Amino acid sequence: MTFPPLLFALLMWFVGTAAVVWLDSRPRATFRTSFRLAGVAALAATGAIWWVARDASASGAYIGFAAAIVIWGWHEMGFLMGFVAGPRRTPCPAGATGMARFRAATETVIHHEVALAATAIALFVLCWGQPNQAAPLTFALLFALRLSAKINLFLGVANLSDEIFPAHLAYLKTYFGTRPINAWYPVSLALGVAQVIWAWNFAQGSGGGAAITAMLLVGLGALGVVEHLFLVLPLRDGKMWVWASAAKPKNKAVRTATLD
Repeated sequence: MTFPPLLFALLMWFVGTAAVVWLDSRPRATFRTSFRLAGVAALAATGAIWWVARDASASGAYIGFAAAIVIWGWHEMGFLMGFVAGPRRTPCPAGATGMARFRAATETVIHHEVALAATAIALFVLCWGQPNQAAPLTFALLFALRLSAKINLFLGVANLSDEIFPAHLAYLKTYFGTRPINAWYPVSLALGVAQVIWAWNFAQGSGGGAAITAMLLVGLGALGVVEHLFLVLPLRDGKMWVWASAAKPKNKAVRTATLD
């Protein structure tokens, strides 16, 4: 029971991230079509989540997990392609510090964060009272990991891994801090490890689809912890995705925010 869901989580993370990076590296003229087609896929995934919400089997857990990844990928495409970000699309104002810098940074991504939060709520409502909670739990975990990574980037980390982030979002890099570590980082890492341990223990004490869901969350959470470690290690995790990017060197500007 342990290995297959962990492998499935890794495979979905890898394929999903590679697909988003590849589509985002295509000519900008293709963005609208790609985003619309991904929207159709996300709509179909939502229908699949509703369909399997009553299915407490292992297959229901896998389908719910995969569907949540598809919806997440659509949201990330919307952000990386520039369709859904925030009202501010300019570099950080010169001399901005403290709350002024925080407000300015929030304005660059707030529309996307609200869209993610609304989707998470919608998935929980869709699956409310049903035995299969794989989709809403997966999406909520992705949202939490992404928000944690963004806070760390804002406060400052040693490694921004800025190989493949699209040039049209390069202004976001001016809101990132650079320092060996920040006060939130150890807390975020500890919370990530705690989530993995909790999900592992839950999986060992349950069976069927619930155990599979928990192990999928173990895999996804472990990947999130690894990506958080890359924020402070002298290793460039962004280089893992250069092969999937068709962007020219001039289009590589700042850190990717794919599935984390």
